[in-house]
Amino acid sequence: MNQIAVHDLREGLVFSHPIYIDKTNMFIPAGIAIRQKDIDRLRDLDIKTVETEGMPLGKTENLAENQPVPVEQEISAKSNAEWAAIRDDSKKILSLADVKDRSGSYRSYMGLIIWLDNVFTAISAKITPDFRFIDGITQRILRTVQEQQDGFINYILGGEVQGRVLAKSSINTAILCAHIAREMRLPNHRIIQTITGALLHDVGMLRLPKDLVNKTGVLSTKELHLIKSHILYSYKIVHEELNYPEEMGALVLQHHENWDGSGYPQGLAGEEIHFGARIVSVADAFEAMVSQKPYRNSMLGYQAMKNLLADNSRRFGPDEIKAFINVMGIYPIGSIILLNNGSMARVVEVRKDAPLRPKIVLLVDITGKVYKQDQGELIDLLNEKNLFIVRAINPMELTKDAI
Repeated sequence: MNQIAVHDLREGLVFSHPIYIDKTNMFIPAGIAIRQKDIDRLRDLDIKTVETEGMPLGKTENLAENQPVPVEQEISAKSNAEWAAIRDDSKKILSLADVKDRSGSYRSYMGLIIWLDNVFTAISAKITPDFRFIDGITQRILRTVQEQQDGFINYILGGEVQGRVLAKSSINTAILCAHIAREMRLPNHRIIQTITGALLHDVGMLRLPKDLVNKTGVLSTKELHLIKSHILYSYKIVHEELNYPEEMGALVLQHHENWDGSGYPQGLAGEEIHFGARIVSVADAFEAMVSQKPYRNSMLGYQAMKNLLADNSRRFGPDEIKAFINVMGIYPIGSIILLNNGSMARVVEVRKDAPLRPKIVLLVDITGKVYKQDQGELIDLLNEKNLFIVRAINPMELTKDAI
């Protein structure tokens, strides 16, 4: 541990690892800016030094657009062994991410999860994080989605990130919400509000017992009621602790309301439900279906889309569902599909006007030849009238050589 004198601490300073008052009492989590009142509290307690295994990364006021300290600094600090472990984990299934390209978009995606997990660690410890870190994550997601038509979507189906379950789920939901909100042509401030609300919609889970949140069996009536209370905790954290406006609180409070009025906590219906909550509801449902959970395996993206299409305006608003289908297609980007000639391919681009005829890249051709790292032929099914998709397949059906 490195010893740091309290008189050397400055407001806004960020460290790569948690800071401890002693070996058991954490002072500030990694990636969270030190506030002046935190320093004053140490002085009031007559504490002269704190300790950390990390190093200072910079000050928040030195960051352009109030962004978090660049995630590349934290990820670059990973040892080769840690990166090897990430690669090994990803090869357990057909990889949807080029994890070898540590400077690419997968690295940025991982960084978003790490930073949000740091924020959640602070909230769980009853430490109020600097809201600029949350807003910085929002801005990074929005910028990526604006610059890349399918920004980060392929990683959502990949299921490659192990651990940090709540942070990963929240980042995935926020990415999907960004795409939906832009497809619906919402004003920029509404898009930002929706992304931020998606990042924090389940933050109340941090205030519930971990054994309940992670329970694999059937929940009792009492346990189910307690789980539902997470939205109330989310509202209090967002509005009262993080000091976001009431409208943001309403978004997280209402994301389990249903279009037909059968949801909770207020039984709101239709357009009574906050616009952002309606978007989060769709994205959250899809993310939950395609993600690995303690109590079940993940669902194929195609099957998850079928389930959403079969909703018939019960849970979800028709405009939100339409926008989501336009963004994702019937076979979402990253889906592995079987063609009528027996070849297998990965969906790389979807079409609003022809959702059953996406662009694909061959993974296994009709001769059985396996292509690595998307080096197979790019095929536009809109132009190949003799080819069509038979079904979506589980990546585990594909040889592991095709990664």
